[in-house]
This record gives sequence, structure tokens and C-alpha cells, in this order.
Amino acid sequence: MAYAFDAIRRRPRRSALTALGIGLAVGLVVMLLALSNGITASASQLATASGVDLIAASANTSLSSPQFPPVTGAHRLAVEIPRADSNVVTASPWLVSNLVFGNASLWARANSSSVPSDWGPTGCGTVGWLPSDNAGIQVPTLYNGTGFTWPGDPHYANGSYTGPLTHEIVLDQALAFVLHVGIGDEVWASPVTPISSAALPGWYSNATSFVVVGISGPFWLIPSALLAFTYLSELQTLVGGASASTDYASLVLIHLRDPTAVAADQSRIESAFPGLTVFSLSDLLGAIQHVVDLYRTFGTLIGVIGVVVAALFTTTVLQMSVDDRSRELALLRAVGHTRAAIGLTVVEESLLIAGLGLAVGLPVAYLGTEAMNSFLLRFVNGLPSSFSFVGFDASVIVTGILVVLAVGLVAAIAPAARAMQLPVAEELRAP
Repeated sequence: MAYAFDAIRRRPRRSALTALGIGLAVGLVVMLLALSNGITASASQLATASGVDLIAASANTSLSSPQFPPVTGAHRLAVEIPRADSNVVTASPWLVSNLVFGNASLWARANSSSVPSDWGPTGCGTVGWLPSDNAGIQVPTLYNGTGFTWPGDPHYANGSYTGPLTHEIVLDQALAFVLHVGIGDEVWASPVTPISSAALPGWYSNATSFVVVGISGPFWLIPSALLAFTYLSELQTLVGGASASTDYASLVLIHLRDPTAVAADQSRIESAFPGLTVFSLSDLLGAIQHVVDLYRTFGTLIGVIGVVVAALFTTTVLQMSVDDRSRELALLRAVGHTRAAIGLTVVEESLLIAGLGLAVGLPVAYLGTEAMNSFLLRFVNGLPSSFSFVGFDASVIVTGILVVLAVGLVAAIAPAARAMQLPVAEELRAP
């Protein structure tokens, strides 16, 4: 080992560059593993804490579908699913759609034909739901205002859609900030985007006005910086689903009393409602894991390429080291050192360089994952504070150590073989 240390000490620049190459390769592998671990663990934690045990979608829907077909009879399902399965506490239909919002300031400017060039309506996601029927399901925290006034869905009126329109809306903090509105202020919403500022007066005439009754926090289930919530029937009225035959939602979130036998509830609900496909929490997590695995496979390929390049580079440097010390190695053989002992010195040198690479790679990987996590949390809005995109745990560190050992051992094979086969007499006679 002392001889290996001496070999590194005599060539510090070369050894340092080799260790840096190994460190960067190992750091890349560790970062990719930490990223996939973090997403998987956080998604599982959020899903478990959400209170959503089953998700009902339209029949023959796949979790990989970019958009879910509408679930018909949404209000009816909120009552009939718990009736069909006594283990169901809540069946909450959610309609998710995109609306365009304008505020009073833009309305005033539009009517005076003096709209600044950088002003315009704001598009965002909107959820139509039954605010009082989400027992056991995690919903956005209400920070300001009293929230929705009436229980149930008064405009739905048992399918006639003749009840009073509440015109109440809850905005998340980001949307309220963008629209410059607070509790009691009026906003206008429409599924149509005006084509120009000249079209704004007509857009406001056809848009629906709402009064802001609450300001909420972000919502991880629909990660978006801008999000609004209305009664289900009122959003249906805006987007064209306000009738008994077109009473639709995007999905139904189901909370169970006892989630230990989810498969039985899943089967029972699908049997009672042939028009539905019911997904369990494990199905949802499996879909998330499938996506993570795809990225992990791609990342693994990149990591393997980096490790192979680092191993080849280390092999080249060790070959140069053997050539530089060929006379010394021959002299060691001449004074009684075995071939195995000579090869072992090369392996020790390789492992020492790899160890230095590990000392560089782990801190780089940790700092890199922290920076990546911070960036992604700012980039992806609507996630709770407990969410982390990276998981820098013991398994990741052990994997990094194993990669370093593999690089060190593989890189030493050819140089060690060369060192053991050096012709002693020729090397000693060489000038």
C-alpha cells in the first residue's frame, strides 16, 4: 500500500485528474439514483396521505392516457357509489377544465378602449366539485375567506339545473396574486380566449362573473401555479355539461372506511357500475413508478457511459504509470517480489485513486441533488413543503461505493497484467 501511495504522490496532477473523472462519473450515477428514489418515495407518501383510496374514471380508461374521457352521471355517482359499497365514505366527482379569467381592472380598461399591451386574461386550471362532499380527502387549505356557502350543489337541483347559481369561486394564492383580487372581489371566467384586446368587451359580455369567497394554498393533486375551484354544476354550465344527460366529471375520488381490502371494493364498484374503470392507489403508484423507471433506465445508460469512460481513462493512466515505473517493478521482481505482489500494487494504486474519486463524487452528488431539488421545487408549482424530488439515502451511497470499487478493479486488470508480465532482465539492462 505504501508503494501505491508513493506512486500517486509522485504524479499528483495525473492522479488528481483521474480521481476527478471517477468522481464526476460516480456523482452522476448517485444523482440519478437519488432523483428516482426521491420521486418514488415522495409520490408514495403523498398518495397515502391524500385519503384517496380509489379513483373512478370512464370505462376502458388507462392511467397513461393524456386525457380522461368524461364520467357521466357525476352527481348521481356521488350518492350511488356509497350506496353500492358500504365501505365507501366519500365518492367525490371532480371536473377539471381550463378557463380564462379576467378582473375588474381589465374590464374597465376594455370598456374605455385603453388596454395596455401587456394586459390580458389569465388562463388556468379549474376544478368543479361538491365542496361539502370531500370527507376524508385532502383538499387545499383555505387561507382567507369563508369558502363556499351552500352545502351540496344548489344549482344542480337534483338534475334539473334550475337551482340558484351561487357565482362563488375559490382561487389559490398564485391566481389571486396574478389577478390582483381578494375576498369579495369579482372575476369573470370563460372557456374561450379572446383573440385580441379589441375582442375583450365582447368576451366580458359572454363571460360569467364570480365573487371570490376564498383564497387557498396550492394543491399537489393538480400541480399548477394557478388554480380555481367552483361548484361542479356551475363549471359544467360554463363548459357545456349542464344537463341530466351530460352531467359529467373527469374522475371520481373515493375514500374508504377500511382501505385494507381495496381490491374487493374495486371489484364491487366496477361490477355495480360497468361504465367505470376503478384504479387503486397501487395502480396509480405503479403508473408513476413506470414513468420513473423509464427515466431511470435512460439515466442508467448515461451513468454507465460515464462509468465506462472513467474506467477506460483510469486504465490508460495506470498503463502510463506502469510504463513509467517499469524499471522499479522489474527491480522488485529481482529482489524476490512475486508476480502477484507486483500486480497487487497496481490494483492498490487503482483503488486508491478510485477512493479519492469517491471522496470527490459523493459531496458533488449531494450538492448537485440539493441544487436540483431546489430548482425542481421552484419549477413545479403546487407541491406541498414535504415533497422532495431527491432521496439521498444509504442505498444510494452504497451504490456509489460499489461503482467506485468496480471502476477501480476493472481499470486495474490490464495494467496489473502488464506489470506482472514485464521482462525483468530486459528492463534492468535498459538504459
